[in-house]
Amino acid sequence: MTLSLGFSPCPNDTFIFDAMLHGKVDTEGLSFEVFMEDVEALNQRAFAGNIAITKLSYHAFAYLTHRYALLDAGSALGHNCGPLLIAAQPISDDEIDNALIAIPGKMTTANFLLSLAYPKAQNKRETLFSAIEDAVLEGKAQAGLIIHENRFTYQQKGLVKLIDLGEYWEKMTGLPIPLGGIVVHRDVPMEWQQKVNRVLRRSVEYAFEHRADVMPFVRQHAQTMDDAVMQAHIDLYVTHRTVHLGEEGRAAVHQMFRVARERAVIPDYEENFFIN
Repeated sequence: MTLSLGFSPCPNDTFIFDAMLHGKVDTEGLSFEVFMEDVEALNQRAFAGNIAITKLSYHAFAYLTHRYALLDAGSALGHNCGPLLIAAQPISDDEIDNALIAIPGKMTTANFLLSLAYPKAQNKRETLFSAIEDAVLEGKAQAGLIIHENRFTYQQKGLVKLIDLGEYWEKMTGLPIPLGGIVVHRDVPMEWQQKVNRVLRRSVEYAFEHRADVMPFVRQHAQTMDDAVMQAHIDLYVTHRTVHLGEEGRAAVHQMFRVARERAVIPDYEENFFIN
């Protein structure tokens, strides 16, 4: 059985999917047609409902719980790994409220957290995540919301951090920050949904145990990224919660959705959103 599978070329995604795509673990008869795209493009593909398994920002997933179920394996969820709001120089909260802010996509979890921290900041421009630093440097935006490996490079370019939105979330809730998860379409038979979860968990465990073996696939799609940045990126976003969310991980996702609904950031959602 072949299922469509979407994930980003970022090191944390290629790291966890390598083994299941290249015959290094038992896939229980499943094979995959891969769509490798930026997270916001994956979000939009999921809104169209035309992909079976995909990486999805938790913000986008809140709108799609009726259509997709969350796997227990594969999530990027942890501490001190949230998106950063950066600028060319320090600016005040009032200035942030009125600034043009480059964001990686309106349905990203990064934008969700920005909306919680700065609800008055509505002047936003969707920008490819890898181009946000340059947009700020070139004066095309007064601030930028950065994710992924850019949190390791902004200081080298002379940019400054205004707020770490992961720290903001953790101080508010005491829980780790849910960034993105792997979801499966509810039309996929339950037996196959459970297979996908088992296969992905094996793939993550293999990556942890055979790191050197999966790195060629990571490097292939990381393009010019420095090895040290790649490793830091993986270590930040791929944790024990990527193998298994656990009670704290599930509580963090539930809390994110509850807070977002209370503040009218998301609509009502299907509360039974984990695969059975």
